Amino acid sequence: MERSAVNPVTWSLEMGFNQGELVSGESRTLYISGQTAMSTDGRPEHEGDIAAQLALAVANLEAVLAEAGMSLANLVRLNVYTTDVDALFPHYGLLAGKLGTAGVAPTTTMLEVTRLAIPGQLVELEGTAVD
Repeated sequence: MERSAVNPVTWSLEMGFNQGELVSGESRTLYISGQTAMSTDGRPEHEGDIAAQLALAVANLEAVLAEAGMSLANLVRLNVYTTDVDALFPHYGLLAGKLGTAGVAPTTTMLEVTRLAIPGQLVELEGTAVD
């Protein structure tokens, strides 16, 4: 097994985690750390706006996939964490639409949590991709 870090941005290294982990063997598996509404320099964005946070979290998820030579089409597992499921549902179509366009329906878990690691963040996406 060969394992390599996938970091389209490097701010997370200071916090002790990679944006993704690429594991190669017979197939490649990418384990993606939780992606939130963080700018490329590691600053939280869109405080209080769950729709904008979801859009940026999806974009950050896609950036990690692209850095590994993958896309949403390779996503096989998606975990969605939010501080307010009821507030997220009206905007979930953005993510569902992107997955539909990519032709995938990854296994998914959605959990409401008390808070996320970064204060002000309302949604976090974590995934596994295989090619």
